[in-house]
Amino acid sequence: MEKFKLPAIPPTSCKSIRFPNNVIAGVEKAIEGKECTFTAFVVEAVRVALRNLEEAE
Repeated sequence: MEKFKLPAIPPTSCKSIRFPNNVIAGVEKAIEGKECTFTAFVVEAVRVALRNLEEAE
């Protein structure tokens, strides 16, 4: 049986960035009615983009 471990919360930093209004609208539409925040969506999108870049090298 797997032992329960308390999840580690990774350190975070606040980074202020500007998005084009149409990108904001697209993200907000994609997460509407779902249990997802704008930040969580953007963080996951960036993670996927970084993995794609690594795989392309």
